[in-house]
Amino acid sequence: MITFDNVRLADVSRHFGRRRAVSHVTLDARSGDIIGLLGPNGAGKSTIIGMLATLVAPTAGSVTYGGQPARALRGDDLRASIGLLAHELYLYPELTARQNLDFFARLYGLQTSAVVPAALDTAGLSDRADDEVGGFSRGMRQRLALERALLHEPRLVLMDEPFTGLDDAATGVVRERIQRLSARGAIIVVATHDLDLADGLVTRVAIIRGGRLVADEPAAGGLRAHYRSMVGN
Repeated sequence: MITFDNVRLADVSRHFGRRRAVSHVTLDARSGDIIGLLGPNGAGKSTIIGMLATLVAPTAGSVTYGGQPARALRGDDLRASIGLLAHELYLYPELTARQNLDFFARLYGLQTSAVVPAALDTAGLSDRADDEVGGFSRGMRQRLALERALLHEPRLVLMDEPFTGLDDAATGVVRERIQRLSARGAIIVVATHDLDLADGLVTRVAIIRGGRLVADEPAAGGLRAHYRSMVGN
């Protein structure tokens, strides 16, 4: 695992053939930040998350972690410092909740007896620990996947639509979880289209439109109105 206190996208672009998914984006994220990555569908949010996670290579520009470019760092060590909750939840439906967490904990070299019960409890799934994940609701799988992404206490936490499928109670738990991660110094980037949930949670707002960064500023009240003024819907 690599320790760093900042992550920077420097004039980053990503093209898929002739399509420009992201164009000349510069964005800084620091320890304790909760950055709301906002924008309409297809704006480039997931591509930015993928680049920060080292899963998508920039076509141009660079991504640095603590001032070091990704290519200069050992990939395994860098990824051990990153937690990713994506649209694809990376859970095995034929395994139980406990077995899923046990598997990923072992991949990270963690003592499973120390981290798995706590993760199940935080996810509110202790009573379903030995049920197969294939029978879980989307919300239950979402909560389990979040704890899967946080087992190793990553420095950089990337979340793509983390509130999908969650009821009000579970949403509140996830918001508190994000705030606790920020308080301990993690760098958090949350891509979401839910402006009401982002309002009051994020500390910075990065608005993406057509692959370009059109706003990067401290979060303030009235996020929905501000977003509409920038994006137009």
